[in-house]
Amino acid sequence: DGEAGPHSRRVGGKHLLRLLVVKQSARLTGDPCQRRTREAAEDRGRSAAVGMDIQDERQPLLEAESGHPSPTGLIAEQDAYLSKVKNGKLYLATFAAVLGPLSFGFVLGYSSPAIPKLMNDANARLRLNEDQASWFGSIVTVGAAVGGLLGGWMVEKIGRKLSLMLCALPFVFGFTIIIAAQNVFMLYVGRVLTGLASGVTSLVVPLYISETAHERVRGLLGSCIQLMVVLGIMGVYLAGMFMDWRWLAICCSVPPTLMMVSMYFMPETPRYLLFHGKRQEAEDALRYLRGPDAPVEWECARIEDACGEQGSSFRLSDLKDPGIYKPLMVGVMLMAFQQMTGINAIMFYAQNIFEQAHFQNSDLASVLVGLIQVVFTGIAAVIMDKAGRKVLLVISGVAMIFSTAAFGVYFYLMSKPAVGAEPHQDLTWLALASMAIFISGFAIGWGPIPWLIMSEVIPLRVRGFASAAVVLTNWGMAFIVTKTFQNMMDVLTSAGTFWLFSGMCALNIVFTIFFIPETKGKTLEQIEAIFRGTSGP
Repeated sequence: DGEAGPHSRRVGGKHLLRLLVVKQSARLTGDPCQRRTREAAEDRGRSAAVGMDIQDERQPLLEAESGHPSPTGLIAEQDAYLSKVKNGKLYLATFAAVLGPLSFGFVLGYSSPAIPKLMNDANARLRLNEDQASWFGSIVTVGAAVGGLLGGWMVEKIGRKLSLMLCALPFVFGFTIIIAAQNVFMLYVGRVLTGLASGVTSLVVPLYISETAHERVRGLLGSCIQLMVVLGIMGVYLAGMFMDWRWLAICCSVPPTLMMVSMYFMPETPRYLLFHGKRQEAEDALRYLRGPDAPVEWECARIEDACGEQGSSFRLSDLKDPGIYKPLMVGVMLMAFQQMTGINAIMFYAQNIFEQAHFQNSDLASVLVGLIQVVFTGIAAVIMDKAGRKVLLVISGVAMIFSTAAFGVYFYLMSKPAVGAEPHQDLTWLALASMAIFISGFAIGWGPIPWLIMSEVIPLRVRGFASAAVVLTNWGMAFIVTKTFQNMMDVLTSAGTFWLFSGMCALNIVFTIFFIPETKGKTLEQIEAIFRGTSGP
């Protein structure tokens, strides 16, 4: 080991050549991120010169013959690296993070079992009327929209890990205020705070998972976000069948508390650390996440190269760069289309449909809907890294096209019974089948995948700003669709509204086919290179 052989000298020469290129680039630009890349390159170059075995640390990033790495060589090195990776600690970090989406699901589901109890509360100061009940359910979206903006600032200023730990506080404080509520105003404040935390969570958790997971399991782990949301919704539905609304709020405050404690022991994301010049901390984080046998210096070098190409800080003029505005538009349109599928309308009608099918227990019906979501979201998570994102989005869109169109047919026929006859009660099966197909179709594609793709396509240096815009779009569209839904029903009729949703689902498929790149099996740096139009690191 003390003597550098011919191979070591050859690899060292490649590093010294790369070092000269980085130095010259840094002199011309003065970019802080490139200076950090230059300093790290100098350290690696000096290590190579004294005979360190670089072959186990990284691929050759600059081939002397062509100036570009061999794609076949990159794939081989990538496979060799991933073969040494152990995923146990990565799964642990993911579990700690997805306690946030579980809390988020509790917030979304809490109003369903709580509102009937609050509308019949013995305390007149807490008793909700119809209008107050509507605001109790929907005011969460207002807090979540603000939380999305706040989360975009937090992830850049204090990092992904600390943002997750701190967002547990408004979850806990919000549910505590609900537990101690003496009037309706306190209930509203509690809901706004839990909505604020939900908005931060919906932004930070996808970023944390995408920046810690490697490409072989990123789809699986990213899909766990939506899986935990629907688990939370179903869990609170189940608990609401047996608990008072105050005790239910106490239970809902447990997951965010566990998240805050468990995230303390988890690492910051390596990409955030490297972007801020903390290479040693990034290597330590990768060793925790990839296991002791993985040569993490190789992955660090790949991320540093991407950091050096991107520059350091975001400026508004950067929105002219297709490497930034294209992924931003993909994220924004995905979230807009997700809300225009009609998911809120279907959930709005679910209870009425079950009542027409003679389900006496509407709480049990809600649990059944939640169970369908959990099962098919779980299926999506398992097959995500095998089937790919685009295929599942198209399958999901097709299922929703036919189910919403069938819903339109159902409402059309129900509105035109024969003279003197009862409405077509024998068509209840059509509504039930349409709802089951729609919910399962949404859960397998357009439920989890927009959040996953958002975290994959947005470049590292604009993740805070761009993710905030994408999350704000989601919550803003959710609020708009929910609040205008009844007006649409009045103007277009129930049948026309659902046929409109069917048309929007068709547009979803067109958008997916022509504008969304397949991200399965690609590193985040390779995905960024697709939008930049380069070969990538």
